[in-house]
Amino acid sequence: MKNTTASCLIVLGAGCSHSMATEKTADGLREEVVAIRLDSASPGRVFEGIGAVSAGASTRLLPDYPEPQRSQILDFLFKPKFGAGFQHLKVEIGSGENSTCGSEPSHAVTREELADPKPRGYEFWLMAEARKRNPNIILDCLPWAYPDWIGNRFSPASADWFAAFLQVARKHYGLEVEWIAAAQNEMGTDLNWIRKDLRPSLNTHGFSKVKLQAPDTNDTHWQIFDTLEKDPELDRLIGAVGYHYLDGRDPWEIDQKSSPAATEKAKRSGKPLWASEEWSQSGAQWGDKGALYLARLMNKIYTRDRVTKYEIWCPIDSIYDQISWADTGAMQADTPWCGHYTVWPAIWALAHTTQFADLGWIYMDGACGQMDTNTWRGSHVALHEPKTGDWSVIIVTGERRTIQLTVVTGLKTGPVHVWKSTAAAQFIEQPPLSVSNNEVEIELEPDAIYTLTSTTGQKKGSFGTPPPRKPFPFPFEENFESYHAGDTPSYFFDQKGTFEVCQSPKEGSCLAQIVPAQGILWFAKLLKPHTLFGDVNWQDCVIEADVLLAGGDVEIGGRYADREKLGYRWILTRDGHWQLNWQETSLAAGQIEGFKPADWHHLWLELYGDRISGAVDDKKLAAVTDKSGGKGMAFLASTYDHNLFDNVRVGPAPAPGKQKKVIFSRTQ
Repeated sequence: MKNTTASCLIVLGAGCSHSMATEKTADGLREEVVAIRLDSASPGRVFEGIGAVSAGASTRLLPDYPEPQRSQILDFLFKPKFGAGFQHLKVEIGSGENSTCGSEPSHAVTREELADPKPRGYEFWLMAEARKRNPNIILDCLPWAYPDWIGNRFSPASADWFAAFLQVARKHYGLEVEWIAAAQNEMGTDLNWIRKDLRPSLNTHGFSKVKLQAPDTNDTHWQIFDTLEKDPELDRLIGAVGYHYLDGRDPWEIDQKSSPAATEKAKRSGKPLWASEEWSQSGAQWGDKGALYLARLMNKIYTRDRVTKYEIWCPIDSIYDQISWADTGAMQADTPWCGHYTVWPAIWALAHTTQFADLGWIYMDGACGQMDTNTWRGSHVALHEPKTGDWSVIIVTGERRTIQLTVVTGLKTGPVHVWKSTAAAQFIEQPPLSVSNNEVEIELEPDAIYTLTSTTGQKKGSFGTPPPRKPFPFPFEENFESYHAGDTPSYFFDQKGTFEVCQSPKEGSCLAQIVPAQGILWFAKLLKPHTLFGDVNWQDCVIEADVLLAGGDVEIGGRYADREKLGYRWILTRDGHWQLNWQETSLAAGQIEGFKPADWHHLWLELYGDRISGAVDDKKLAAVTDKSGGKGMAFLASTYDHNLFDNVRVGPAPAPGKQKKVIFSRTQ
């Protein structure tokens, strides 16, 4: 249509509901007018917040950032009325096994550590930083995988392992975690385990106030209510019901028809309904599946399902570009060596809700709906604060709209404040609307997000321009001497297993793989424990490290290409066998005579074009020509043994004719 304008009428007052009307436009055509009438007495659920799930190692690079950039990033995520202002944070209970983009360390790697669980990893730190900025933020946790010693996902040992995570948060960080997702991520739960093991263990260890959410899976949506209505005890134990991807994943269309709407039984239960993981897309985009989609989805899931908590995965892209799910999250901070970060449009899409509605506000169901019943491209939700009469309306448009506000009694009727986001600019405050004869009018652009509110105090936070983006430092050296035992060294990104700093048997510090056995996996079945570092564009280089083998084998590698097969691999076993591989294909192999397994040994891998060679203790043992691998990051790998690494270095490869002389080479 040309020269047409659809209109939306919002009337504030009592006894109101959503209605449709038409009006004549300038060219004589007639268009629908959507009337949204706010009623402070309208039934509605209590708003429980917009949150994020820090899990799957998605936040790994954030703690490596220098100041002040690290604090700035944290402010954009958690500081109220500044950026995204997340109101709920769920973190992974690490296991040492891959959980999406990598592996997060466990607070109890062995059963013996359960008596004194360790503050490993960064999730405890992240929770503390979030609460420092927002004392009212709700904290939550959930495992993806489990250490081997637990034996069974839903065992008494598992319940104690959950409780031990809360002990670390309390003892080392002074944190009280309000919720536990009583499940394995997207693998369901055992309700009898909750009854017989988890709840009693939490109570015994001093966490009787911690509430339980289940089943935190991405299928069988809403079926748990069939069980809960028949079991009052379980119904009492489960404080909230959460599911993942309530609107489905594919085809990632806001109007998809196959998504499982909440059942009437779920809605009538009165129990809090949560979208406990959603979206998982790049916040760098405005359209497609980006920020605008995120805003549409948040409105849709409350209006359709009466879901009162919405959690995105993930809060931030702190993932190397070569790792799966890179570029996912609300903002990006994946280059800590230079301090560069990017605030993506998704931060401001989230702010359109979080900066205008606090926990405890109440939805007004009569004012939540679609602009057009055929699509969720245009929608609106409305909330109010019952004590003050403040209100906010979050509107996402599809087509161009004209909003007419009629302000009557029951809610605040002062100036109407307006904030706007479009593809061109996000979260821009507009001139306030003055009420004249109880009415105000505003025209809304298509494919935009608006918040109309009686509140003030919002802010589009800024710290100026961050430092410029730079590639990973080259050459790179790390001797681990600047760390304490138990630390994860900067820039090392575990994919399977756990690599942490420990006391070296010679002197000083080194790096150890500490997971003794493969745990209870989530989905990923990676080849072996390994940790990544470096640049996706590394091609011609020498990778070196000192190693001490306690058992099995160790390897250094480069041109990483596949997390299940790695890249070029220079492998040394404890009995002195060596092997040069491209992924799982052996290129050369041999045996070192008189090998001393109790000694430190120096591994050296040279990658120069299609010439690949390896050395042990300055003796070049293999030299092959192979064109399989192009470029990629470097890595260290180990079997499930307490193997050690030290003096890791990546530098330029020597020019042809200047390489080490081959002592022995055998190709299989």
